[in-house]
Amino acid sequence: MKRLGPGEHVVVLGAGPAGLTAAWQLARDGHRVTVLEADTIVGGISRTAEHRGYRFDIGGHRFFTKIPAVQALWDELLGDELLTVPRLSRIHYGGRFFDYPLKPWNALSGLGPATALHILASYLWSQLRPHPVEESFEQWVSNRFGRRLYELFFKTYTEKVWGIPCTEIRAEWAMQRIQGLSLWQALRQSVALQRRSDAIKSLIHEFRYPRLGPGQMWEACAERIRATGNAVRLSHRAIAVECDRGAAVAVHVAGPHGVERIDADHVISSIPLPQLVRALTPSLPATVQHAADGLRFRDFICVALILDAPDLFPDNWIYVHTPGVRVGRIQNFTNWSAAMVPDAGHSCLGLEYFCFEGDALWTMPDDELVALATRELTTLRLAGSAHIREGIVIRQSKAYPIYDRRYQSHLDVIRGAVDAIPNLQTVGRNGLHKYNNQDHSMLTGLLAVQNLEGADHDLWAVNSDSAYLEEQSLVSPSL
Repeated sequence: MKRLGPGEHVVVLGAGPAGLTAAWQLARDGHRVTVLEADTIVGGISRTAEHRGYRFDIGGHRFFTKIPAVQALWDELLGDELLTVPRLSRIHYGGRFFDYPLKPWNALSGLGPATALHILASYLWSQLRPHPVEESFEQWVSNRFGRRLYELFFKTYTEKVWGIPCTEIRAEWAMQRIQGLSLWQALRQSVALQRRSDAIKSLIHEFRYPRLGPGQMWEACAERIRATGNAVRLSHRAIAVECDRGAAVAVHVAGPHGVERIDADHVISSIPLPQLVRALTPSLPATVQHAADGLRFRDFICVALILDAPDLFPDNWIYVHTPGVRVGRIQNFTNWSAAMVPDAGHSCLGLEYFCFEGDALWTMPDDELVALATRELTTLRLAGSAHIREGIVIRQSKAYPIYDRRYQSHLDVIRGAVDAIPNLQTVGRNGLHKYNNQDHSMLTGLLAVQNLEGADHDLWAVNSDSAYLEEQSLVSPSL
């Protein structure tokens, strides 16, 4: 890695958590930095959309971390505007609610004695005859929870989220989200037969959250960067990263006034890897281009419904496992922060749909998506007699990097090419094609700056130990 010299200019591609964290660290350390963002708003998938005073989180972003530098940055940027929020989320399945994270006694009692016995028998069979190789999500989960519990609480929802069979999803994703548990361990913990272990990873009972949504954090960060005399330029899409003698020397960007060339001594990229590979010029070899084309993403639609009743349900969000509806998760924005909803007599719900860009759901007209969300909310009986006043549709492309059969081999090829450029680093969820949480993405931005200052961190290794850094208990099969 080429070290950052005095007066050298760093160009950061993308104004999401990773890119802005890196840029703020550089600006605070007295370096020259320019952030280029294609969107009209900062924050990436952690941005906050707004409509007539109603604010919408794009997917629900808890602020929880065990990384001191990340926590310190959050406190520095927002201070008292960072609320402490009690956490409640449940699974909706077959007209009933189940605890989330999934607690075995709650699930077994809620499903009835016959299904409970089937689950236990299936678990015992999985211990006697486990899958000898754990390559897929299905194999990994079935070995630890039994085939029946996997089918009830993992398979259908996971395939709804990712749009591919669980046999195609790699075990690495399961290890990141459900590390350290089996059904037997969870049952023992449920009846307090063992002390809580730090090896068991899952979710927490409260979290921090900006009063006006996650976008408030990144808007504050962008303002701080600009206050140092550096630039955060919105509506500026990087179309080429010019290289000379193997190093990046400039970024070509399309903005409101045409195409511009910006000199760069270093580049930190948080844009999706396929976009970066296509932007590098001279072009990378065909094998690298092919690998980039092979990386896949899951896209996302949020339909925000404004209802004329408060207190619809107590959850921050609900995972919808119930068959027959397409919605995957429902956010109740009032229960994240009351300031997200300007009228105390109303509620605002975000119904989340997972899709692929260009498919039938993605291209459905907004009014039809609002009608679909309205019907499904009624089917799930979550709104009572509340009247829906308005619906707003927000589309988010490349929300989740997909861990399919070939993603790792594609990454290996791309990494070999990108790592060979001494003044280019990739950070963040899409920049590394890794399902990082917000704090992991921020950590990659911080470590990238340390690399420029002489460290030698492997950014690709962040979160590679499969440790999901939110722990409490028990089973967390969802996003």
